[in-house]
Amino acid sequence: MTTSWRQLWIEASAALGGDPEAANEARWLCQEASGLTGEEWALALDGAPHPRGVARLDAMVARRQAGEPLQYVLGSWAFRHLDLFVDRRVLIPRPETEQVVDVALDVLATHHPRPIVVADLGTGSGAIALSLARELPLTGVEIWATDIDPDALDVARANLAGLGREAVNVRLAEGDWFEALPPERRGRLDLVVANPPYVGMDEELQPAVRDWEPHGALFAGPDGLDAVRALVAGAGTWLRPGGHLVMEIGATQGPAVTALATAGGLQDVSLVADLSGRQRALTARRPVASVC
Repeated sequence: MTTSWRQLWIEASAALGGDPEAANEARWLCQEASGLTGEEWALALDGAPHPRGVARLDAMVARRQAGEPLQYVLGSWAFRHLDLFVDRRVLIPRPETEQVVDVALDVLATHHPRPIVVADLGTGSGAIALSLARELPLTGVEIWATDIDPDALDVARANLAGLGREAVNVRLAEGDWFEALPPERRGRLDLVVANPPYVGMDEELQPAVRDWEPHGALFAGPDGLDAVRALVAGAGTWLRPGGHLVMEIGATQGPAVTALATAGGLQDVSLVADLSGRQRALTARRPVASVC
């Protein structure tokens, strides 16, 4: 009997555990291996797969069985209105970070008329910067996407290439936090947004995260706040007076991060809860009367 994509889907689902989640993952893997989605995939279910598609599916199932996250196996993942290329050089885009983009867009719409200058520090895959570029107007927008890791910037560059006409508003720069930015942007940023590393060195993580995602994008010193300290310290001089800082934070870090931002001279410090009610984003403003 000739093997069909339907049979391969059933076999892949069983290999991955046989539960509903495994069936979904197996379907995604089969679609990636076949190059078909939607109606085309449905119509091809009982068709004979090409041997190269079968070999690719077998390789992806083996990677998933070894514990590699599904997003890396697929090589891409949806983030808001984007389909981002991702691999082990960058963090997997997560729903919490999608909400950080919402917070950033709301801050810009409420407080900062164009022209605006935005910096996404520690951009990784480019998820935040490229989403802002896609969802903000095409004119009067300048977005800097920075990372200290040149490998991560290579991923962001690949994603930028697929953005379309909005890519004209995005500039990539390599360096450690604010040091990556051109000196003439000091004191001129309307918004600094970041999803920094915020995991303490002794904190337990799920094996799929600990063993596969880049540690430099996860861990930030003994208490997980080293990157937050750097961002708060730089915000006082790199933001323009009245400019805002928006950061993703750990679910239990709200009080500590609020204290750091307040001690750093920022005002209107507030926390934003995610969809599950956990405090996952901080917003703060450089005082209008601040002097460098």
